[in-house]
Amino acid sequence: MNFWNSGKRKYLIIAIIVLVGSTLIATFAYRTATTTTTVPTDTKSIKTPAVKSPITQPISPPDRTPSSLSSGPILGVESNLVTTYSGIPWVRFGYRTCGANKLSGDALQTAIAHERSLGASVLVTTCQTAGASLYDTKTLQDVADSGANAVQCGNEEMKYDPGNTTYVPPADFARYFDLCKRTMHAVRPDMPVLLGSLDPHVGGIDYQPLVNQVNYLNAMQSAMNSIVHPGGHWNWHTETLGLIDSWHNGYPNQNTDSLYGLFLFWAQQFKVDLNSGGLGKHLWVVEGTGCYEGCGINSASAYQVAVSHVLTLITDVQDALRYKVPFFYFSGKDFFFTVSGNVAPFGVLDINGHPKPIRQDLPMGARSLTMGCATQQIKIVDQEQLLARLYEGCRLPNNYFSILTS
Repeated sequence: MNFWNSGKRKYLIIAIIVLVGSTLIATFAYRTATTTTTVPTDTKSIKTPAVKSPITQPISPPDRTPSSLSSGPILGVESNLVTTYSGIPWVRFGYRTCGANKLSGDALQTAIAHERSLGASVLVTTCQTAGASLYDTKTLQDVADSGANAVQCGNEEMKYDPGNTTYVPPADFARYFDLCKRTMHAVRPDMPVLLGSLDPHVGGIDYQPLVNQVNYLNAMQSAMNSIVHPGGHWNWHTETLGLIDSWHNGYPNQNTDSLYGLFLFWAQQFKVDLNSGGLGKHLWVVEGTGCYEGCGINSASAYQVAVSHVLTLITDVQDALRYKVPFFYFSGKDFFFTVSGNVAPFGVLDINGHPKPIRQDLPMGARSLTMGCATQQIKIVDQEQLLARLYEGCRLPNNYFSILTS
């Protein structure tokens, strides 16, 4: 019994010694693992090379970077980006899809950069095409990269006039406009993008045709929210529409004013007070011009064509300034009608780019207008400077109507 007890005591002491030793070793190992710091073999600071994002679109040189809109009013003239217009702050250019001009790619970027270097901002209009080419992203990307200050997506898309314009059903145009706007805003999110243009009708007379335009926009809205973006909440009332007016405003009397009638109609659709200046957030006049064929003007009378032309120019600009609506006069130069081959006398310059008299049926200087500009009086004898001075806010003489019609 004593032997057993002595043996047990001996083994117990040995077990305790082993246990204590194991505990000490484990504790030391744990502390070593948790407190030891790895020392780098090279303590030099290594600069991590920058990783460039993949280039998904051409990057324009700095002088072609689109600038924000100027704080001044948006007032311009149709241009081929070759002819310059002194004192006119904006120009509107029809992209090659519109048929008249051929510039694209680097040539277009260079031309727009030149305009901007002269202080002019540029609205580029890209026209709709037929078939699958309507959704050609290469075309839209070219416009987006052009350096334009604003873009108009489509032109007279709701006008059915085979041979002259390409009609686009509302659902197709919804898809096109969505693609066009997204492409432009991918380059510059704050770029103004116009929702096509309304084909010309006479304000105050053509009421049902204007209602038909509203119906087209409503159908487009429905397609946008059910087909293009199912369940979406897109509303055309939040967009900016391009408007075209071609009527002999201001002639045969000063109360003839289709543009005012159109302003009144669309102000009602957008639910804005016409006199508040708010219509300009929803509407840009992309083409304001006269009419001399099929509208009551005797196209064979050089006098009637000339008088209606200059009075339309004046009346339209006065309306645009009064109601603060962006406005582009059409056209910068006279041009040939592609169908008839006749010269369209709509320009402020002649077909060769030369100044036109205020009364284009008379020699230069046969009629003049002395305009009040700030603190000085300026005598105007040509149409380009008449347009520029009107945009500047110069005042016409009180008897300008009798001067121009005599």
